[in-house]
Amino acid sequence: MKKTMIALLSAAVLAGCGEEKSAPANQAAHDPLSVKPAPELVSQLKTAVVGTESVAEMLRVAGSVEFDEQRVARIGASVTGRVVEVDVLPGQVVQKGELLARLNSSELASQQLAYLKARAQLELNRRAAERAKALLAADVIGSAELQRRESEYQISVAETRAAADQLRLLGFSEAAINRLGVQGAVDSVTPVSASRSGVVVERRVAMGQVVQPADTLFVVADLSRVWAVAQVPEQQVGQVRVGQSVSIEVPALGNESRVGKLIFVGQTVDPEMRTVLVRTELENRDGALKPAMLTSMLIAARPSEKLVVPASAVVREGDDENVFVAVEDGSYRLVKVKLAPEQGGRRVVLSGLKGGEKLVIEGAFHLNNERNRQAAEGS
Repeated sequence: MKKTMIALLSAAVLAGCGEEKSAPANQAAHDPLSVKPAPELVSQLKTAVVGTESVAEMLRVAGSVEFDEQRVARIGASVTGRVVEVDVLPGQVVQKGELLARLNSSELASQQLAYLKARAQLELNRRAAERAKALLAADVIGSAELQRRESEYQISVAETRAAADQLRLLGFSEAAINRLGVQGAVDSVTPVSASRSGVVVERRVAMGQVVQPADTLFVVADLSRVWAVAQVPEQQVGQVRVGQSVSIEVPALGNESRVGKLIFVGQTVDPEMRTVLVRTELENRDGALKPAMLTSMLIAARPSEKLVVPASAVVREGDDENVFVAVEDGSYRLVKVKLAPEQGGRRVVLSGLKGGEKLVIEGAFHLNNERNRQAAEGS
């Protein structure tokens, strides 16, 4: 009886050892990352060797639309005065020279009066000098008296010119100055006119408001051309330069793309954001681009040799991206890779491949289905 029990126990121990030894062989035979397809499937696969290509990476940076500062006019009053009329509203299109507002200014009236007084004194001194010449010829006065009166006349000429120059600084045209001298009518109301054609993007004035020459009353911008600006991280600024082609995507316009060139790359780094400002010009004759719109700026960096794979070779498993690498025994192994975004049907390899591997570039989807089937049967 004892001999029988010992024999049974020995047989059980030997059977258990045999199972432990055979387990690794079974697991190796059903590697979930490998697949050995049937000849029919192999004939549908297309392979290629991983290599390098000259690739210009696209830098994507957030940006916005801004006014072209060379096409913006900030218009103010030339005198201190009170607003008595406002003729335009924000968003209104105006032409150069068009009336925007009117001011009533006591300063302007005073300066016109000073000009009229200077002209009157000039005429008086001119006549006195001419009369002195006649009296000198008749030996009534001496030459010293003539010189005095001529000197007074020259001083009046200078004072009249200075008064006219002051009127020009206050916005008077040459025709208006001549009209004032002829008619002698003082007008305390002065116009504020557009200094360029464009759209009134800001109106900072209201009826009855007292304004100073330093105040900006209107901002007029020509929006037929605008700027797109963005901030490039300092680590990537070495890849951008003036003249590079850029593509601007505008989410508000359904990611419509506009193409331009970089016209400016900043020379300083923002100490807080650690970025460098870049800028491009965009045509906007249709007016679709509005200042302050958010954009994405895609900048084509300088080309360099990169390891690339065709986008068709990539197989997604959950959140991971993979490719199938051919093995010498006729099987294919799924390899996890890290890739840059697709560009022209290619993906730059960031990690997972070294180059020289033979990849499945067509039929990878069907091969992955076969791998999943074999893995399920093997488990």
